[in-house]
Amino acid sequence: MRAGPSQEEIRRHNLGALLRHVHVHGATSRAELTTTLGLNRSTIGALTADLAAAGLVSEGGARETGRAGRPSLVVRPASERVYAYALSIEVDRLRAARVGLGGRILDIRTAERPRGTLAAEAVGPLTGFVKELHQAVPAGAVCVGSGVAVCGMVRRDDGMVRLGPTMGWVDEPLGAALAEALGGDRGVLVGNVSDVCALAEHTRGAAVGCDHVIYLYGDVGVGAGIIAGGRRVTGHGGYGGEVGHMVVHPGGRPCLCGSRGCWETEIGEHALIQAAGRSGAVVGREAVLAVVDAADRGDSQAQAAVRQVGNWLGFGVANLVNIFNPETVIFGGTLRDVYLAAAAHVRSRLNSNGLPACREHVRLRTPKLGDDAPLIGAAELAFEQLLADPLDAVAG
Repeated sequence: MRAGPSQEEIRRHNLGALLRHVHVHGATSRAELTTTLGLNRSTIGALTADLAAAGLVSEGGARETGRAGRPSLVVRPASERVYAYALSIEVDRLRAARVGLGGRILDIRTAERPRGTLAAEAVGPLTGFVKELHQAVPAGAVCVGSGVAVCGMVRRDDGMVRLGPTMGWVDEPLGAALAEALGGDRGVLVGNVSDVCALAEHTRGAAVGCDHVIYLYGDVGVGAGIIAGGRRVTGHGGYGGEVGHMVVHPGGRPCLCGSRGCWETEIGEHALIQAAGRSGAVVGREAVLAVVDAADRGDSQAQAAVRQVGNWLGFGVANLVNIFNPETVIFGGTLRDVYLAAAAHVRSRLNSNGLPACREHVRLRTPKLGDDAPLIGAAELAFEQLLADPLDAVAG
């Protein structure tokens, strides 16, 4: 029979809980921490002192509480001192950022990425970005790791991209390649872009306070980050959420995955552009926005394209709502622009195909974090070990 947790285990758990709260919610008074964490004032004081001694938080700027006695000290995350590197490999661009504890982007680099380039060709530019970012790091600052968001099916254990059809990747050892290039003893954690965006929006974005969330991310392809019961649903190997390859139109257009009639062939970038009669050299978000703008200005073919894609978008959302019964569905990437242009059609199809009990309370939203969601989510992957056991992570 296992003995109960030791005092040291309890202390480390409480240190993690306190640091996580400050990381997610920002500057918080000791009085608020006492109430929120259910611990007494002396315990909060001792925990805060330990975290401050490790350089993870700072205290000061007493906040008036309206109560008698001394104002409560405010605990703040040490954003400038403790940070992670966040990398994002998107269809058309590469990005790298230094993200401080507390989720604040401190510095960022961006470059265009030619479509069709392999993972190995992304490693060099990203490594160069990290070296540039490192030059501005203050003396004594601590990097707790690196996280990567990528459009593809990522094996959880080692960051292998098993399939990235929109980028032409098959079994690309991205995690190992970046870990070798970046060096150091901190691991590189790789996640699907939809999944890390869902994590970011759930932690500090449009889905704060919601424990059942679907984040749909679209560009050429479509994926979903799924949160159920407050936890990410990534499947056995980490490949969950590939809703873009849900077959909705058997015998329909061929998909890059090798199947036909996948949802992304009806709502992805190419579907909208082709329906609007604009197939050509211009692709990406610029092309999607051009169709949306034309529809706004009265172009009948663009309006028909928006209606068609909006209808298919609502069709798939209705299926997901019936399966997962989420509180919130968030439309990210180019699907944000499509949803804003076709919200009425999406909602109409959801109302037609969604079960009343599943759809009656669901909220359809756009990302609060916008284009920063992949970077903030990737950083959250890197911060997880620190938040689980702060003193051990810093010591390591």
